[in-house]
Amino acid sequence: MGSGPARELKYFEPPAGDIAARLDRLPMTRALWRLVFLIALGGVFEFYDIFLAAYIAPGLVADGMYPSGAGWFVFWSFAGMFVGCVVFGPIADRLGRRSIFISALAWYSIASAVMAFQNAAASVNAWRFLASAGAGLEQVTIDTFVAEIVPAKARGKAFAFCQFIQFCAVPVVALLGWLLVPMRPFGFAGWRWVTLIGSIGALTAWRLRRGLPESPRWLSLHGRGAEADRVTSELEKRVERDLAAALSSARLEPPIPVPSRESGLREIFRPPYGKRTLILSVFNLMQTIAFYGFGSWVPTLLIAKGIHIAASLKYAFVIAIANPAGPLLGMAVADRMERKWQIVFAGFSIGAFIYLFAHPAGAGLAIVSGAMVTLSNNWMSFAFHNYQSELFPTRIRARAVGFVYAWSRVSAALAGLWINFFLREGGTEAVALFIAGATAVMVIVIGGFGPRTKDLALEKISW
Repeated sequence: MGSGPARELKYFEPPAGDIAARLDRLPMTRALWRLVFLIALGGVFEFYDIFLAAYIAPGLVADGMYPSGAGWFVFWSFAGMFVGCVVFGPIADRLGRRSIFISALAWYSIASAVMAFQNAAASVNAWRFLASAGAGLEQVTIDTFVAEIVPAKARGKAFAFCQFIQFCAVPVVALLGWLLVPMRPFGFAGWRWVTLIGSIGALTAWRLRRGLPESPRWLSLHGRGAEADRVTSELEKRVERDLAAALSSARLEPPIPVPSRESGLREIFRPPYGKRTLILSVFNLMQTIAFYGFGSWVPTLLIAKGIHIAASLKYAFVIAIANPAGPLLGMAVADRMERKWQIVFAGFSIGAFIYLFAHPAGAGLAIVSGAMVTLSNNWMSFAFHNYQSELFPTRIRARAVGFVYAWSRVSAALAGLWINFFLREGGTEAVALFIAGATAVMVIVIGGFGPRTKDLALEKISW
Protein backbone atom coordinates (compact mmCIF):
# COMPACT_ATOMS: atom_id res chain seq x y z
CA MET A 1 0.00 0.00 0.00
CA GLY A 2 1.21 3.53 -0.66
CA SER A 3 3.16 5.50 1.93
CA GLY A 4 1.03 8.67 1.89
CA PRO A 5 -0.41 10.19 5.07
CA ALA A 6 -2.91 8.03 6.95
CA ARG A 7 -5.69 10.58 6.43
CA GLU A 8 -5.62 9.91 2.69
CA LEU A 9 -6.92 6.38 3.24
CA LYS A 10 -10.53 5.48 3.86
CA TYR A 11 -10.91 1.75 4.44
CA PHE A 12 -14.12 -0.08 3.81
CA GLU A 13 -15.08 -3.70 3.44
CA PRO A 14 -18.30 -3.44 1.47
CA PRO A 15 -18.33 -3.36 -1.39
CA ALA A 16 -14.68 -3.63 -2.55
CA GLY A 17 -13.38 -6.12 0.01
CA ASP A 18 -16.55 -8.17 -0.16
CA ILE A 19 -16.51 -8.26 -3.98
CA ALA A 20 -12.88 -9.44 -3.98
CA ALA A 21 -13.63 -12.21 -1.47
CA ARG A 22 -16.65 -13.39 -3.48
CA LEU A 23 -14.63 -13.52 -6.71
CA ASP A 24 -11.77 -15.44 -5.07
CA ARG A 25 -14.08 -18.16 -3.72
CA LEU A 26 -15.41 -19.05 -7.20
CA PRO A 27 -14.29 -22.35 -8.74
CA MET A 28 -13.10 -22.23 -12.35
CA THR A 29 -16.11 -23.55 -14.21
CA ARG A 30 -17.16 -23.22 -17.85
CA ALA A 31 -18.56 -19.73 -17.20
CA LEU A 32 -15.23 -18.28 -16.05
CA TRP A 33 -13.23 -20.10 -18.74
CA ARG A 34 -15.55 -18.58 -21.34
CA LEU A 35 -14.84 -15.10 -19.96
CA VAL A 36 -11.08 -15.73 -20.11
CA PHE A 37 -11.48 -16.94 -23.71
CA LEU A 38 -13.38 -13.81 -24.75
CA ILE A 39 -10.84 -11.55 -23.03
CA ALA A 40 -8.00 -13.42 -24.76
CA LEU A 41 -9.46 -12.95 -28.25
CA GLY A 42 -8.26 -9.36 -28.50
CA GLY A 43 -4.76 -10.44 -27.50
CA VAL A 44 -4.72 -12.80 -30.48
CA PHE A 45 -4.28 -9.77 -32.68
CA GLU A 46 -1.58 -8.21 -30.52
CA PHE A 47 0.42 -11.42 -31.07
CA TYR A 48 -0.57 -11.49 -34.74
CA ASP A 49 0.59 -7.89 -34.99
CA ILE A 50 3.93 -8.54 -33.25
CA PHE A 51 4.85 -11.60 -35.31
CA LEU A 52 3.48 -10.07 -38.49
CA ALA A 53 6.75 -8.14 -38.73
CA ALA A 54 8.79 -11.35 -38.87
CA TYR A 55 6.79 -12.96 -41.63
CA ILE A 56 6.07 -10.02 -43.94
CA ALA A 57 9.53 -8.44 -43.62
CA PRO A 58 10.94 -10.46 -46.56
CA GLY A 59 8.01 -9.26 -48.69
CA LEU A 60 8.53 -5.61 -47.72
CA VAL A 61 12.22 -5.91 -48.61
CA ALA A 62 11.41 -7.67 -51.89
CA ASP A 63 9.02 -4.82 -52.80
CA GLY A 64 11.92 -2.38 -52.46
CA MET A 65 10.44 -0.44 -49.53
CA TYR A 66 13.25 -1.35 -47.12
CA PRO A 67 16.35 -1.98 -49.26
CA SER A 68 18.69 -2.23 -46.24
CA GLY A 69 16.43 -4.49 -44.15
CA ALA A 70 13.16 -4.14 -42.24
CA GLY A 71 14.71 -2.94 -38.96
CA TRP A 72 12.83 0.36 -39.08
CA PHE A 73 9.52 -1.42 -39.70
CA VAL A 74 10.12 -3.44 -36.51
CA PHE A 75 11.21 -0.25 -34.70
CA TRP A 76 7.97 1.61 -35.45
CA SER A 77 5.93 -1.46 -34.52
CA PHE A 78 7.26 -1.48 -30.99
CA ALA A 79 7.38 2.30 -30.72
CA GLY A 80 3.61 2.27 -31.30
CA MET A 81 3.14 -0.38 -28.62
CA PHE A 82 5.16 1.75 -26.19
CA VAL A 83 2.81 4.67 -26.71
CA GLY A 84 -0.21 2.37 -26.32
CA CYS A 85 1.15 1.05 -23.00
CA VAL A 86 2.51 4.11 -21.23
CA VAL A 87 0.43 6.96 -22.68
CA PHE A 88 -2.98 5.33 -23.06
CA GLY A 89 -2.69 2.55 -20.45
CA PRO A 90 -3.84 4.79 -17.54
CA ILE A 91 -7.13 5.36 -19.35
CA ALA A 92 -8.21 1.84 -18.35
CA ASP A 93 -7.88 2.84 -14.68
CA ARG A 94 -10.13 5.86 -15.25
CA LEU A 95 -12.69 4.61 -17.77
CA GLY A 96 -12.76 0.87 -17.04
CA ARG A 97 -11.44 -2.30 -18.63
CA ARG A 98 -14.32 -3.18 -20.94
CA SER A 99 -14.51 0.14 -22.83
CA ILE A 100 -10.79 0.00 -23.61
CA PHE A 101 -11.14 -3.55 -24.95
CA ILE A 102 -13.74 -2.46 -27.44
CA SER A 103 -12.07 0.75 -28.66
CA ALA A 104 -8.48 -0.56 -28.84
CA LEU A 105 -9.42 -3.53 -31.02
CA ALA A 106 -11.38 -1.36 -33.47
CA TRP A 107 -8.46 1.10 -33.55
CA TYR A 108 -6.01 -1.69 -34.44
CA SER A 109 -8.26 -3.10 -37.15
CA ILE A 110 -8.77 0.20 -38.98
CA ALA A 111 -5.11 1.26 -38.87
CA SER A 112 -3.93 -2.17 -40.11
CA ALA A 113 -6.35 -2.08 -43.03
CA VAL A 114 -5.09 1.35 -44.09
CA MET A 115 -1.45 0.20 -43.80
CA ALA A 116 -2.06 -2.65 -46.26
CA PHE A 117 -2.66 -0.10 -49.07
CA GLN A 118 0.43 2.06 -48.52
CA ASN A 119 3.20 2.20 -51.14
CA ALA A 120 6.05 4.00 -49.38
CA ALA A 121 8.10 3.09 -46.31
CA ALA A 122 7.23 6.36 -44.55
CA SER A 123 3.46 5.83 -44.80
CA VAL A 124 3.77 2.12 -43.94
CA ASN A 125 5.74 3.11 -40.83
CA ALA A 126 3.16 5.73 -39.82
CA TRP A 127 0.14 3.40 -40.03
CA ARG A 128 2.13 0.57 -38.51
CA PHE A 129 2.85 2.85 -35.53
CA LEU A 130 -0.87 3.64 -35.10
CA ALA A 131 -1.98 0.00 -35.42
CA SER A 132 0.62 -1.15 -32.91
CA ALA A 133 -0.44 1.53 -30.40
CA GLY A 134 -3.92 -0.04 -30.39
CA ALA A 135 -2.47 -3.54 -29.97
CA GLY A 136 -0.22 -2.44 -27.09
CA LEU A 137 -3.11 -0.86 -25.20
CA GLU A 138 -5.14 -4.03 -25.70
CA GLN A 139 -2.55 -6.28 -24.01
CA VAL A 140 -2.25 -4.05 -20.93
CA THR A 141 -6.01 -4.19 -20.44
CA ILE A 142 -6.13 -7.96 -20.97
CA ASP A 143 -3.56 -8.59 -18.23
CA THR A 144 -5.41 -6.25 -15.88
CA PHE A 145 -8.83 -7.78 -16.49
CA VAL A 146 -7.79 -11.46 -16.26
CA ALA A 147 -6.00 -10.83 -12.94
CA GLU A 148 -9.05 -9.07 -11.49
CA ILE A 149 -11.77 -11.52 -12.48
CA VAL A 150 -10.08 -14.93 -11.92
CA PRO A 151 -9.80 -16.46 -8.41
CA ALA A 152 -6.34 -16.48 -6.83
CA LYS A 153 -5.79 -20.25 -6.97
CA ALA A 154 -6.45 -20.37 -10.72
CA ARG A 155 -4.69 -17.23 -11.98
CA GLY A 156 -1.70 -19.18 -13.30
CA LYS A 157 -3.83 -21.55 -15.37
CA ALA A 158 -6.04 -18.70 -16.55
CA PHE A 159 -3.05 -16.70 -17.84
CA ALA A 160 -1.58 -19.83 -19.45
CA PHE A 161 -4.90 -20.57 -21.17
CA CYS A 162 -5.22 -16.92 -22.22
CA GLN A 163 -1.81 -17.02 -23.85
CA PHE A 164 -2.54 -20.40 -25.45
CA ILE A 165 -5.40 -18.68 -27.27
CA GLN A 166 -3.25 -15.68 -28.13
CA PHE A 167 -0.29 -17.73 -29.36
CA CYS A 168 -2.55 -19.59 -31.78
CA ALA A 169 -2.14 -16.46 -33.90
CA VAL A 170 1.56 -17.14 -34.43
CA PRO A 171 1.35 -20.33 -36.55
CA VAL A 172 -1.54 -18.71 -38.44
CA VAL A 173 0.49 -15.65 -39.41
CA ALA A 174 3.51 -17.88 -40.10
CA LEU A 175 1.46 -20.10 -42.42
CA LEU A 176 -0.01 -17.08 -44.18
CA GLY A 177 3.48 -15.62 -44.54
CA TRP A 178 4.84 -18.85 -45.98
CA LEU A 179 1.96 -19.23 -48.47
CA LEU A 180 1.28 -15.61 -49.44
CA VAL A 181 4.39 -13.45 -49.00
CA PRO A 182 6.34 -14.96 -51.94
CA MET A 183 3.25 -14.52 -54.18
CA ARG A 184 1.02 -11.75 -55.58
CA PRO A 185 -2.57 -13.10 -55.53
CA PHE A 186 -4.74 -11.05 -57.94
CA GLY A 187 -1.77 -8.71 -58.43
CA PHE A 188 -1.84 -7.66 -54.76
CA ALA A 189 1.43 -8.23 -52.83
CA GLY A 190 1.31 -11.16 -50.41
CA TRP A 191 2.37 -9.08 -47.40
CA ARG A 192 -0.68 -6.85 -47.97
CA TRP A 193 -3.00 -9.88 -47.86
CA VAL A 194 -1.46 -11.05 -44.58
CA THR A 195 -2.02 -7.59 -43.06
CA LEU A 196 -5.64 -7.36 -44.27
CA ILE A 197 -6.51 -10.81 -42.92
CA GLY A 198 -5.39 -9.67 -39.45
CA SER A 199 -7.55 -6.55 -39.72
CA ILE A 200 -10.66 -8.53 -40.69
CA GLY A 201 -10.05 -11.06 -37.89
CA ALA A 202 -9.79 -8.26 -35.33
CA LEU A 203 -13.20 -6.93 -36.38
CA THR A 204 -14.69 -10.41 -35.87
CA ALA A 205 -13.20 -10.60 -32.36
CA TRP A 206 -14.54 -7.10 -31.64
CA ARG A 207 -18.09 -8.28 -32.34
CA LEU A 208 -17.72 -11.37 -30.14
CA ARG A 209 -16.42 -9.39 -27.14
CA ARG A 210 -19.13 -6.74 -26.95
CA GLY A 211 -21.03 -8.76 -24.33
CA LEU A 212 -18.18 -8.78 -21.80
CA PRO A 213 -18.99 -7.37 -18.34
CA GLU A 214 -16.92 -4.72 -16.58
CA SER A 215 -14.41 -5.77 -13.90
CA PRO A 216 -16.30 -5.96 -10.56
CA ARG A 217 -13.17 -4.95 -8.66
CA TRP A 218 -12.85 -1.79 -10.78
CA LEU A 219 -16.55 -0.98 -10.40
CA SER A 220 -16.49 -1.30 -6.62
CA LEU A 221 -13.45 0.98 -6.28
CA HIS A 222 -15.13 3.67 -8.37
CA GLY A 223 -18.26 3.99 -6.24
CA ARG A 224 -20.37 1.72 -8.43
CA GLY A 225 -21.03 -0.91 -5.81
CA ALA A 226 -24.51 -1.83 -7.09
CA GLU A 227 -23.11 -2.61 -10.56
CA ALA A 228 -20.20 -4.55 -9.04
CA ASP A 229 -22.66 -6.60 -6.98
CA ARG A 230 -24.84 -7.24 -10.02
CA VAL A 231 -21.92 -8.46 -12.17
CA THR A 232 -20.56 -10.64 -9.36
CA SER A 233 -24.01 -12.07 -8.62
CA GLU A 234 -24.43 -12.97 -12.30
CA LEU A 235 -21.05 -14.73 -12.29
CA GLU A 236 -22.03 -16.62 -9.16
CA LYS A 237 -25.32 -17.73 -10.78
CA ARG A 238 -23.49 -18.95 -13.89
CA VAL A 239 -20.99 -20.88 -11.77
CA GLU A 240 -23.82 -22.45 -9.75
CA ARG A 241 -25.52 -23.52 -13.00
CA ASP A 242 -22.26 -25.13 -14.11
CA LEU A 243 -21.91 -26.90 -10.77
CA ALA A 244 -25.61 -27.74 -10.51
CA ALA A 245 -25.25 -26.77 -6.85
CA ALA A 246 -25.24 -23.66 -4.67
CA LEU A 247 -21.95 -22.04 -3.68
CA SER A 248 -21.06 -22.74 -0.07
CA SER A 249 -20.87 -19.66 2.13
CA ALA A 250 -18.26 -21.52 4.21
CA ARG A 251 -15.80 -20.99 1.33
CA LEU A 252 -16.12 -17.21 1.49
CA GLU A 253 -12.97 -15.72 3.02
CA PRO A 254 -13.29 -12.67 5.32
CA PRO A 255 -13.25 -9.45 3.25
CA ILE A 256 -9.84 -7.80 2.92
CA PRO A 257 -9.71 -4.04 3.68
CA VAL A 258 -9.32 -2.13 0.43
CA PRO A 259 -8.23 1.53 0.26
CA SER A 260 -10.51 3.88 -1.62
CA ARG A 261 -8.77 7.01 -2.86
CA GLU A 262 -7.77 8.90 -5.93
CA SER A 263 -4.41 7.70 -7.15
CA GLY A 264 -1.96 8.58 -9.90
CA LEU A 265 1.15 7.34 -11.62
CA ARG A 266 3.38 8.66 -8.79
CA GLU A 267 2.11 5.96 -6.45
CA ILE A 268 3.93 3.22 -8.39
CA PHE A 269 7.25 4.85 -7.39
CA ARG A 270 6.43 4.89 -3.66
CA PRO A 271 6.93 2.02 -1.16
CA PRO A 272 6.14 -0.81 -1.49
CA TYR A 273 5.50 -0.44 -5.22
CA GLY A 274 8.68 1.47 -6.11
CA LYS A 275 10.88 -1.63 -5.77
CA ARG A 276 8.41 -3.71 -7.78
CA THR A 277 8.28 -1.07 -10.50
CA LEU A 278 12.08 -1.04 -10.77
CA ILE A 279 12.37 -4.86 -10.84
CA LEU A 280 9.72 -5.23 -13.53
CA SER A 281 11.05 -2.34 -15.62
CA VAL A 282 14.54 -3.88 -15.78
CA PHE A 283 13.03 -7.31 -16.41
CA ASN A 284 10.90 -6.03 -19.29
CA LEU A 285 13.88 -4.29 -20.87
CA MET A 286 15.62 -7.69 -20.99
CA GLN A 287 12.81 -10.17 -21.67
CA THR A 288 11.85 -8.58 -24.97
CA ILE A 289 15.34 -9.09 -26.34
CA ALA A 290 14.95 -12.80 -25.61
CA PHE A 291 11.34 -13.09 -26.74
CA TYR A 292 11.01 -10.86 -29.80
CA GLY A 293 14.72 -10.91 -30.58
CA PHE A 294 14.16 -14.50 -31.58
CA GLY A 295 10.47 -14.74 -32.48
CA SER A 296 10.37 -11.65 -34.71
CA TRP A 297 13.56 -12.61 -36.53
CA VAL A 298 13.19 -16.37 -37.12
CA PRO A 299 12.98 -16.27 -40.95
CA THR A 300 15.80 -13.72 -41.18
CA LEU A 301 18.02 -15.74 -38.79
CA LEU A 302 17.39 -18.89 -40.83
CA ILE A 303 18.32 -17.04 -44.03
CA ALA A 304 21.54 -15.91 -42.30
CA LYS A 305 22.31 -19.60 -41.64
CA GLY A 306 22.32 -20.13 -45.41
CA ILE A 307 18.74 -21.32 -45.87
CA HIS A 308 16.85 -20.06 -48.95
CA ILE A 309 14.01 -17.54 -48.34
CA ALA A 310 11.20 -19.95 -49.33
CA ALA A 311 12.65 -22.74 -47.15
CA SER A 312 13.24 -20.31 -44.28
CA LEU A 313 9.56 -19.30 -44.27
CA LYS A 314 8.56 -22.98 -44.27
CA TYR A 315 10.93 -23.81 -41.37
CA ALA A 316 9.78 -20.70 -39.51
CA PHE A 317 6.20 -21.97 -39.81
CA VAL A 318 7.25 -25.35 -38.34
CA ILE A 319 8.93 -23.56 -35.41
CA ALA A 320 5.89 -21.30 -34.98
CA ILE A 321 3.61 -24.33 -34.48
CA ALA A 322 5.26 -24.72 -31.06
CA ASN A 323 3.87 -21.38 -29.86
CA PRO A 324 0.43 -22.49 -28.60
CA ALA A 325 1.97 -25.66 -27.12
CA GLY A 326 4.07 -23.71 -24.58
CA PRO A 327 1.20 -22.21 -22.56
CA LEU A 328 -0.89 -25.37 -22.97
CA LEU A 329 1.88 -27.52 -21.45
CA GLY A 330 2.55 -24.81 -18.88
CA MET A 331 -0.96 -25.12 -17.44
CA ALA A 332 0.30 -28.22 -15.60
CA VAL A 333 2.69 -26.14 -13.43
CA ALA A 334 1.15 -22.65 -13.68
CA ASP A 335 -0.43 -22.78 -10.21
CA ARG A 336 1.88 -25.39 -8.63
CA MET A 337 5.16 -23.49 -8.91
CA GLU A 338 5.95 -20.00 -7.64
CA ARG A 339 5.62 -17.50 -10.49
CA LYS A 340 9.10 -15.97 -10.10
CA TRP A 341 10.81 -19.37 -10.34
CA GLN A 342 8.89 -20.22 -13.48
CA ILE A 343 10.35 -17.08 -15.04
CA VAL A 344 13.86 -17.97 -13.84
CA PHE A 345 13.82 -21.54 -15.18
CA ALA A 346 12.34 -20.38 -18.48
CA GLY A 347 15.19 -17.86 -18.78
CA PHE A 348 17.82 -20.56 -18.29
CA SER A 349 16.18 -22.67 -20.98
CA ILE A 350 16.08 -19.80 -23.48
CA GLY A 351 19.83 -19.20 -23.06
CA ALA A 352 20.69 -22.89 -23.54
CA PHE A 353 18.52 -23.51 -26.60
CA ILE A 354 19.42 -20.28 -28.40
CA TYR A 355 23.06 -21.44 -28.26
CA LEU A 356 22.07 -24.71 -29.99
CA PHE A 357 20.05 -22.81 -32.60
CA ALA A 358 23.06 -20.68 -33.50
CA HIS A 359 25.32 -23.73 -33.79
CA PRO A 360 26.44 -24.27 -37.43
CA ALA A 361 24.54 -27.52 -38.00
CA GLY A 362 21.77 -28.76 -40.29
CA ALA A 363 18.17 -27.66 -40.63
CA GLY A 364 16.96 -30.41 -38.26
CA LEU A 365 18.83 -29.03 -35.25
CA ALA A 366 17.78 -25.49 -36.16
CA ILE A 367 14.11 -26.49 -36.20
CA VAL A 368 14.22 -28.52 -32.95
CA SER A 369 16.27 -25.97 -31.00
CA GLY A 370 14.19 -23.12 -32.44
CA ALA A 371 11.02 -24.85 -31.27
CA MET A 372 12.53 -25.29 -27.78
CA VAL A 373 13.48 -21.58 -27.63
CA THR A 374 9.88 -20.83 -28.59
CA LEU A 375 8.44 -23.12 -25.88
CA SER A 376 10.73 -21.57 -23.25
CA ASN A 377 9.83 -18.05 -24.34
CA ASN A 378 6.14 -18.89 -24.11
CA TRP A 379 6.53 -20.33 -20.61
CA MET A 380 8.26 -17.11 -19.56
CA SER A 381 5.58 -15.05 -21.30
CA PHE A 382 2.47 -16.36 -19.56
CA ALA A 383 4.28 -16.45 -16.20
CA PHE A 384 5.44 -12.84 -16.33
CA HIS A 385 2.18 -11.43 -17.72
CA ASN A 386 0.51 -12.99 -14.70
CA TYR A 387 3.26 -11.90 -12.32
CA GLN A 388 3.36 -8.21 -13.22
CA SER A 389 -0.42 -7.86 -13.07
CA GLU A 390 -0.47 -9.31 -9.52
CA LEU A 391 2.03 -6.92 -7.97
CA PHE A 392 -0.08 -3.74 -8.03
CA PRO A 393 -3.48 -2.82 -6.53
CA THR A 394 -6.64 -2.48 -8.62
CA ARG A 395 -6.71 1.33 -8.41
CA ILE A 396 -3.40 1.63 -10.30
CA ARG A 397 -3.08 -1.79 -11.97
CA ALA A 398 -3.53 -0.71 -15.60
CA ARG A 399 -1.20 2.29 -15.39
CA ALA A 400 1.43 0.29 -13.45
CA VAL A 401 1.32 -2.65 -15.87
CA GLY A 402 1.36 -0.20 -18.77
CA PHE A 403 4.41 1.61 -17.38
CA VAL A 404 6.57 -1.45 -16.66
CA TYR A 405 5.44 -3.25 -19.83
CA ALA A 406 6.25 -0.17 -21.91
CA TRP A 407 9.95 -0.76 -21.24
CA SER A 408 9.64 -4.02 -23.15
CA ARG A 409 8.46 -1.98 -26.11
CA VAL A 410 11.45 0.35 -25.82
CA SER A 411 13.90 -2.54 -25.87
CA ALA A 412 11.95 -4.33 -28.61
CA ALA A 413 12.08 -1.22 -30.80
CA LEU A 414 15.83 -0.98 -30.28
CA ALA A 415 16.39 -4.76 -30.33
CA GLY A 416 15.46 -4.87 -34.00
CA LEU A 417 18.27 -2.42 -34.76
CA TRP A 418 20.72 -4.18 -32.40
CA ILE A 419 19.98 -7.63 -33.81
CA ASN A 420 20.36 -6.27 -37.34
CA PHE A 421 23.80 -4.99 -36.27
CA PHE A 422 24.93 -8.21 -34.53
CA LEU A 423 23.63 -10.33 -37.39
CA ARG A 424 25.56 -8.26 -39.91
CA GLU A 425 28.77 -8.21 -37.86
CA GLY A 426 28.85 -11.67 -36.28
CA GLY A 427 26.07 -13.81 -37.72
CA THR A 428 23.61 -15.92 -35.72
CA GLU A 429 26.29 -16.71 -33.08
CA ALA A 430 26.57 -13.02 -32.15
CA VAL A 431 22.78 -12.73 -31.96
CA ALA A 432 22.65 -15.78 -29.67
CA LEU A 433 25.23 -14.25 -27.29
CA PHE A 434 23.29 -10.99 -27.20
CA ILE A 435 20.04 -12.81 -26.32
CA ALA A 436 21.74 -15.04 -23.73
CA GLY A 437 23.22 -11.98 -21.99
CA ALA A 438 19.76 -10.41 -21.74
CA THR A 439 18.28 -13.59 -20.21
CA ALA A 440 21.07 -13.66 -17.59
CA VAL A 441 20.15 -10.16 -16.37
CA MET A 442 16.47 -11.09 -16.40
CA VAL A 443 17.05 -14.20 -14.28
CA ILE A 444 19.14 -12.34 -11.69
CA VAL A 445 16.62 -9.51 -11.27
CA ILE A 446 13.53 -11.69 -10.84
CA GLY A 447 15.20 -14.55 -8.98
CA GLY A 448 17.05 -12.27 -6.58
CA PHE A 449 14.49 -9.56 -5.84
CA GLY A 450 10.99 -10.57 -6.99
CA PRO A 451 8.30 -11.15 -4.29
CA ARG A 452 6.16 -14.29 -4.17
CA THR A 453 2.52 -14.28 -5.31
CA LYS A 454 1.37 -17.89 -5.60
CA ASP A 455 -2.15 -18.54 -4.22
CA LEU A 456 -2.39 -15.03 -2.70
CA ALA A 457 -5.40 -12.76 -3.21
CA LEU A 458 -4.60 -9.62 -5.20
CA GLU A 459 -5.48 -7.47 -2.19
CA LYS A 460 -3.02 -9.37 0.04
CA ILE A 461 -0.23 -8.98 -2.50
CA SER A 462 -0.90 -5.24 -2.73
CA TRP A 463 -0.58 -4.93 1.07
